[in-house]
Amino acid sequence: MTPMDPLRHASALYTRRQFFGRSAFGLGTAALASLLGCKNTTTNRDALTATVRRAVPGLPDLPHFAPKAKRVIYLFQNGAPSHVDLFDYKPKLREWHGRQIPDEIAGGKRFSTMTGNQTARPVLGEITKFAQHGNSGAWVSDFLPNIASIADELCFVKSMHTEAVNHAPAITFFLTGSEMAGRPSMGAWLSYGLGNETEDLPAFVVMTSRDKEASCGQIFYDFYWGSGFLPTKYQGVAFRGAGDPVLYLSNPAGMSRTVRRGLLDDLAHLNAIKSEEFGDPEIATRIAQYEMAYKMQASVPELTDFSQESPATLAMYGPEVRRQGSYAYNCLMARRLAERGTRFIQVMHAGWDQHRNLNTQLKIQCDDVDAPSAALIKDLKQRGLLEDTLVIWGGEFGRTPFLQGKIEEVKGWGRDHHPYAFTLFMAGGGVKKGFSYGATDEFGFNAVEKKVHVHDFQATVLHQLGLNHEKLTYKFQGRQFRLTDVHGHVVKDLLT
Repeated sequence: MTPMDPLRHASALYTRRQFFGRSAFGLGTAALASLLGCKNTTTNRDALTATVRRAVPGLPDLPHFAPKAKRVIYLFQNGAPSHVDLFDYKPKLREWHGRQIPDEIAGGKRFSTMTGNQTARPVLGEITKFAQHGNSGAWVSDFLPNIASIADELCFVKSMHTEAVNHAPAITFFLTGSEMAGRPSMGAWLSYGLGNETEDLPAFVVMTSRDKEASCGQIFYDFYWGSGFLPTKYQGVAFRGAGDPVLYLSNPAGMSRTVRRGLLDDLAHLNAIKSEEFGDPEIATRIAQYEMAYKMQASVPELTDFSQESPATLAMYGPEVRRQGSYAYNCLMARRLAERGTRFIQVMHAGWDQHRNLNTQLKIQCDDVDAPSAALIKDLKQRGLLEDTLVIWGGEFGRTPFLQGKIEEVKGWGRDHHPYAFTLFMAGGGVKKGFSYGATDEFGFNAVEKKVHVHDFQATVLHQLGLNHEKLTYKFQGRQFRLTDVHGHVVKDLLT
């Protein structure tokens, strides 16, 4: 048998995957070179790993203009706090308690399946007591005394409205600009556009907690902090609620930090070779993740060490502050991350979904979050960080002014999901202090004055970070995408 020519033999073994990988190698090499900050990806190992250790910057021409905020702490209240029981005082609800809400108010509106076919919709008066607070005279429920005490630091938006009527689509809409999973989250957009202030901690960190009673079955989906079609290096790093905040952060037994450093240097060199061969941009992400993990081995133990916090500070956050995984713990961690340069900190707390337990669970939920939320804002202010940190507090929609269930079943009182009007508040980061914006009708049902849509809110947040929401885009499948889709305008009346 005549032996095959070596060139023909090599060609026969050349796979379709290898062909396309090699054909596109320039893209991957450019991405890796951008990450490493070097002109030639074939540099020696020492030069390569030295440049890898530098922080990855954002886009070259950002921010678009001078920012008022450098970072965001988003205290996301999963399940939707009841605006008519906490912030949007409506005497009409008490007056109409037990009577059918007028058809001209609620008729023809879409609700969840839990009340969509409920024909009796009696108005439910607020179950809390309201009072005005501070020089601003903001109305706040007695369930939130600590938040009420800082009313003059807060900017309330009482005319929020959205489109989704169920939790996951509504949360996804707030955090990614789309009800369908797959778009980059707000934190990913900011990491992509602005980079990070530190090279020792992630640009985007997520922490989750839930009510101690586990009263609702909401799930924290990964796409709430995902990178969507952006490179995965921009996705949020989720800190765990127990044990090491990040898995596999500790070195294996018998491996020293020096050995780990050498291993990572060799991996970076091998990955650079693979990047030239296949042109996969995710290889650059892999290198960045390895390096970040190495740096976090030193930075995270210091980050999570509360021993240097004063007793007064710890007391301000409440008795749960030392329990890892609690909302209080996560709020203090958020302040510590902010002062160490993390760009976007997403603290998510579930349990606000009071369909049949409003009379009991709302108070418990408020007790969980009231002191820590207020403490975070006060703590940031005391340290000079509130001025350039934008704090956001709110959920994915509101709760119905009418009752879910029967008025005579007091123990089972509840409120359904309500996208037509709700309240969130902000503090710091260049928003007005002691200010309430917008209004709902006399039942708290519809936003009627100075309405603010979710995309308007997103555009405003980006604006405070020096970003034009129409220009922060990423091309995917032939289209330029942005957080606000094709909508949104900056609500300048909220800003100083």
